[in-house]
Amino acid sequence: MTPLHHIGNFVRETLLLIPLGVVRILFVGILALLLIWVLQLPKSETTQPTGSGRWYDNLKIGASIALLIQIVIYSVL
Repeated sequence: MTPLHHIGNFVRETLLLIPLGVVRILFVGILALLLIWVLQLPKSETTQPTGSGRWYDNLKIGASIALLIQIVIYSVL
């Protein structure tokens, strides 16, 4: 075995010590923080200047829906 095998085995064994519940909480937490960041973006940064002013021109809405769906899916799984 090469030194890289030993390093890889050490990393794998170390990561196996982390409970999956903690990993799920961290992953969903990162998505929730990203959702909060998206919601706090100013409307001027998420719409085109030449937009028609309709609700679907604001990219925050689509991004928020996508993030909410991901949060629900990863919370349930």
